[in-house]
Amino acid sequence: MIIVETERLIISKVTLKDAPFFLELMNTPHWLKYIGDRNIRSVKDAEEAIKNSHLKSYKDNGFGFYKVLLKAENNKTIGTVGLIKRDELDDVDIGFGFLPEYEGKGFGFEVSVEIMKLAKSEFKLKKVVAITNPDNHNSIKLLEKLGLVFEKRINPFEEDKELLLFAKAL
Repeated sequence: MIIVETERLIISKVTLKDAPFFLELMNTPHWLKYIGDRNIRSVKDAEEAIKNSHLKSYKDNGFGFYKVLLKAENNKTIGTVGLIKRDELDDVDIGFGFLPEYEGKGFGFEVSVEIMKLAKSEFKLKKVVAITNPDNHNSIKLLEKLGLVFEKRINPFEEDKELLLFAKAL
């Protein structure tokens, strides 16, 4: 189900058929370094993650993470973008991730702008936050370009790594 389109991209709901893509994405070097190892080692693991995260969030919240399709390459899935309500955060979190060969091409900004619009108009959110690894300079640059502002350092997941929290009122 298509959520929104841009000139170059389609943002669509994730289904269990997307498990092979998520297996690939969640094991890329940048995902592992900046987001973390989610122990997705097989298509079956990816299917379970989709059921317990993406599909559950659509049902519980009306929003979630979506797949990003590149029109110029026959609607190839190249990344993910979306909103998530984490128990550890007071506000809804925007996030994104792309296969390495599609990073740095403006796709993250393009789809995140559309997700921010939906956050306000469709989901009636008053504020969106984002968390990122302090070493993820590309993510920080994108969040700032989207108008999110650094608020504080946090450690929400009882891990050793500290994260940066950015926020924007909608």
